[in-house]
Amino acid sequence: MSIEKPRTLRRLHTRLASFRQLEVFLTVAEHLSVGAAAQSLHLAQPTVSTQLGRLADQVGMPLFEQLGRRLYLTPAGECLQAGCREIFEALARTDMQLSRLAGAQTGCLRVATVTTAKSLLPAYLGRFSAAYPDIDIEFQIANRDTLIARLKDNRDELYVFSHPPTELDIVAEPFADNPLIVVAPADHPLAGQTGLRWEDLAAYPFLIRESGSGTRLALEKTCREYAWSLTPRMTIASNEAIRACVVSGLGLTVLSRHAVADELGRRLVELDVAGFPLRNTWYVVHWRGKALSPVAREFLAFLQERETPA
Repeated sequence: MSIEKPRTLRRLHTRLASFRQLEVFLTVAEHLSVGAAAQSLHLAQPTVSTQLGRLADQVGMPLFEQLGRRLYLTPAGECLQAGCREIFEALARTDMQLSRLAGAQTGCLRVATVTTAKSLLPAYLGRFSAAYPDIDIEFQIANRDTLIARLKDNRDELYVFSHPPTELDIVAEPFADNPLIVVAPADHPLAGQTGLRWEDLAAYPFLIRESGSGTRLALEKTCREYAWSLTPRMTIASNEAIRACVVSGLGLTVLSRHAVADELGRRLVELDVAGFPLRNTWYVVHWRGKALSPVAREFLAFLQERETPA
């Protein structure tokens, strides 16, 4: 007489129904919303709920719990989420490698960037897409803290920072200059003056990016080196909001020249201040031990070979 092993001891792949089921789970896990996942997958909500229920039965443990209106991953769900990401990354790499053997350049490039570079990186992505039209691109934009969280969760293959997190075991390759400049509204009293010093700015209110942003880290480092005083009037969490505030006359700021290039000479001006622009660099980052896909390796080489877009 044969004795069936308890479900929890049977190998996981023998209990799962399909990769599509894992894709549904992973999408819900990333959105933490059945409705948002259903919309992303172009499925009906009951279909998504049914797939999750079946998967939980096959795993033998609950994957989500709902507290109030919020959905949370259980420890089993977190474990399965990490495994699913590895599975789909391996399948994507295999697909790209097979395409390359067949003489095709296909696959998906997954890259994420801090908000400051969102006006710079699309120029590179546009050139890359033109050179490799059959490659799909998933492009994410987030503030520095969120991007570090995505990096820790291994959500993307490549990440763009101006100040990569030094506490992580990563490879950071420089690929473009990121000069930081003092920005004022076009009608500011200091506009057009030359030979300004940092002390000349003290009489005017100053706006600054939020704590932890790459721009703020670079400015604070420079202020410490030169013993400059910095008393911001307002802390703002996005380049767009700071630009709008400067245009409205609320104060001066320091931003990446790339972030204001389209407004310089129109509603904004770059002030001629000694010590500026601050030297800064864009880095493309990935985990040191990560097996990058052929498409990601191709994009890394592409970045190193191109000049910074105008």
